[in-house]
This record gives sequence, structure tokens and C-alpha cells, in this order.
Amino acid sequence: MKNVGSVEKYMKQFPQEVQDILHEIRSLVRKEAPEATERIAYGLPTFYLNGNLVHFGAYRNHIGLYPTSSAIRKFEDQLQKYAHAKGSVQFPLDRPIPYALIRRIVAFRVRENRRK
Repeated sequence: MKNVGSVEKYMKQFPQEVQDILHEIRSLVRKEAPEATERIAYGLPTFYLNGNLVHFGAYRNHIGLYPTSSAIRKFEDQLQKYAHAKGSVQFPLDRPIPYALIRRIVAFRVRENRRK
């Protein structure tokens, strides 16, 4: 995991079209969780709100979203067409990014973390 220092520096590493996707995800997380703080954790942009809220990052062929296992379980039926595991999901870069689904996942995580 490369230490890039800031979310902005992390995003600038990628081609413009990937940066645009990362900025959109960052923006929607900020809208759903305006009081969350952001930082780099595990080499990825990360939002915290009463603990880890969500991590996200770019890879060669996909955008990774790490919303915890509870969110993956909650949205399992909507994630079937994407590669996913216990706490992560991959959104291929050659298909439209499902921003509305990401927003619902983040909103779920916000509700979950606010209960802590």
C-alpha cells in the first residue's frame, strides 16, 4: 500500500475518466455523510463516521467499494451482477458505475454507524 498522503493525491494518480468517477463517489459520500471525515487508510480514500464508514479505490479494470460485510449482505440481491466478496464489491470500468446503488449503500452505512 503506497502512502499517497491525501485523498486528492490518491485520485490524481489515475487517468481523468477514473478521477471523474472517484470524485463523483467522493461527492456522493459527502452528501450522505456531511459530518464524516476523510483520510487515506489501507492505501485507499476512507470516510469515518463513528468508525469506518466506507473505503473506495481505483484499480486497472474496476472501482472497488468496501462498505463492510453488513452492507454487502443487505444489498446482496442488487450486487449479483458485480464481483463481490464478504466486505467488498467491484464495479467494472467498462460498464456504467451504479451511483444510485452506491448512494443507497452509503446511506445504509451512515444509519448503521450513527447507531453506534
